Amino acid sequence: MATKRVVVHRLSGHRFLGINESGDKVMVDGDSPSTGMRPMELLLAALASCTAYDVVDIMEKKRQPLASYRVETVGLRAEEHPKRYTHITVTHYASGPNVTQEALDRAVQLSHDKYCSVSASLNVPIESKAVVEPWPSPTAS
Repeated sequence: MATKRVVVHRLSGHRFLGINESGDKVMVDGDSPSTGMRPMELLLAALASCTAYDVVDIMEKKRQPLASYRVETVGLRAEEHPKRYTHITVTHYASGPNVTQEALDRAVQLSHDKYCSVSASLNVPIESKAVVEPWPSPTAS
């Protein structure tokens, strides 16, 4: 069984620096002005990036590589402490010359149901959506 270790060092106030065993760093910040994400935002970012890894790999295996791709996560938080997420929506936006809605839907479903370890670690309803955007992307220059 693999283990992971992260150490969080307090820098000042509610500003912390997280360092993993490889020496990678992330700033966690609850102070204002902020120099990093808050812990609950990092959780959403972890979910988005975990599922993104899966979807990118699955789409490449389907020979439908993504030319443009982003994942948006929106978490609804409880009003009372511990103010946990009560619902999370994950929306995948993708485009590419051969990307189909069917393939993207399947990749998102596989990530959510089988591969994403962050999703599997959370005890909260997660709604996943997939949107194929026009290609070439209107924002591409």
